[in-house]
Amino acid sequence: MIYLLFNPKANNSKGEQDAREWAKAHQVEGEFVSLLDIRDMKGYLDGLKEGDEVILTGGDGTVNRFANDIYGYEFRNPVYYAKCGSGNDFWRDNEKYAKEDRLDLRPFLKNLPLVTVNGIQRRFLNGIGYGLDGETCRVGDVQRATSDKPVNYSGIAIKLLLGGYKLNKATVTVDGVTAKYENVWLASTMKGRFYGGGLMVAPDQDRLNEEGTVTSVTIYKKSRLITLMRFPSLNKGEHVKKKDWITVKTGKKVTVSFEEPCALQIDGDVVENVLTYTVETGV
Repeated sequence: MIYLLFNPKANNSKGEQDAREWAKAHQVEGEFVSLLDIRDMKGYLDGLKEGDEVILTGGDGTVNRFANDIYGYEFRNPVYYAKCGSGNDFWRDNEKYAKEDRLDLRPFLKNLPLVTVNGIQRRFLNGIGYGLDGETCRVGDVQRATSDKPVNYSGIAIKLLLGGYKLNKATVTVDGVTAKYENVWLASTMKGRFYGGGLMVAPDQDRLNEEGTVTSVTIYKKSRLITLMRFPSLNKGEHVKKKDWITVKTGKKVTVSFEEPCALQIDGDVVENVLTYTVETGV
């Protein structure tokens, strides 16, 4: 039996519709199960029979929550992922490994970094966005809660770049080496290459690297105009060439502190009023 797990809240509450359309397009017959009906994911997987398969459908948020629910689980059955969400950066980063438009999830759910922020501990697959990107997600959540219209994240980011975002001072420590920055736009830590719907924040990051390292990316520049002009370079990862604007470091433990609190996003989920976060690998 094939079980298609869907998040009814994914893609602006089109999760079940998207899952059924995907199954029809790929001629997959099976049983559709809402993730909201599964209280114990590990227990659910334990109940599968030999030969059963699971296809998880949705976007980055769905995969993140699944990864946290089953972290450390020893799989006995195949578990695949099919992109059906509004944010598909995990798929974008790993599409080259996909077969028949689905991705074997199991290799990607091991050795995930752990972020500690405001008393919360979470595993993540794509990245931590702290600063402009976190604030963009926060504003987007507010708009989604008050309107049925699709959220224009690019438009939000541009408005923040033009004056809505307050530049911050940051202290970034990577594997014990500390640096301080002024006029900080963002201070991210990446497990994959992408977040924000296609921004290639860490173009050289390999989520399957043997060392298990993550990439710390700090962007800083007082001029809003220069930052606005350069920001599109993140779409192709070309921003890393602008050494007067960015610092990129790799390591296994990253701690970032801002002078003033700001929003942070973990694979798209927002945490507000954050002063500091720590990412650790191998834990």
